[in-house]
Amino acid sequence: MIIDAWAQHPTLRHSQDEIFASLRRWTRREVPTEPIPLSATLASMDAGGVARSLISAWYAPRNVMISNDEVADFVAQAPERLVGVGSVDISKPMQAVYEIRRCVQELGFKAIRVLPWLWEAPPTDRRFYPVYVACCELGVPFCTQIGHTGPLMPSEVGRPVYLDRVALDFPELKIVAGHIGYPWTDEAIALVTKHENVTIDTSAYTAKRYPSALVEFMRGHGRSKVMFGTNYPMIQPAQALEGLDALALDDESRALFLAGNAKRVFNL
Repeated sequence: MIIDAWAQHPTLRHSQDEIFASLRRWTRREVPTEPIPLSATLASMDAGGVARSLISAWYAPRNVMISNDEVADFVAQAPERLVGVGSVDISKPMQAVYEIRRCVQELGFKAIRVLPWLWEAPPTDRRFYPVYVACCELGVPFCTQIGHTGPLMPSEVGRPVYLDRVALDFPELKIVAGHIGYPWTDEAIALVTKHENVTIDTSAYTAKRYPSALVEFMRGHGRSKVMFGTNYPMIQPAQALEGLDALALDDESRALFLAGNAKRVFNL
């Protein structure tokens, strides 16, 4: 079984947002002019052998690229395949708390994701703290990004060490740090080794591009701390899995990486 810990079914607002224009220097894809059917996302999952994907909303200061209600609609169309991940506007603390409660209690979402680079603020910024409290109260993970940003936005807010302070202040909060943390991979490994409730997902990287330090960690004492992710549609699942066999993970490590850790962390 394979679970994708980080994906999104993009709306046109998400695909066409100017902040992602710089990513096309890597993907070389044309900007969509028509909505992408949900069947395309499900077909991509099938091609990569992915059983379930956690698909996220995207809230930014100036634009709700994918709303929570849109994610709920996608999940309703394929409830056995898709799992909802909500997002919120951290500039409106009480509204954010109410929305997190709605996402979990009414929409059935399994996590909340907010990306520091979209807000140009590290996860220690005071605006994030009501989000952490709400996630703790509701027992859902807080998902975020670590490492440099693909879009041309400041990367400093993605330093993994910022999450050290968050994990100390909220030891009961499950934190999923996506995108590996490169070029601060050693920092990310130290972070998740130190804190029981902090894990890494490998979204935005293919298996053949995982840093050697991360692979060694996955083979050993970090086998329960890393989960598979794609960042679909930027990377297709089949592409993200290229080079998996070369990692030489034993059966237990491989099973935990591909699904077991995500099942545990997201309570699937």
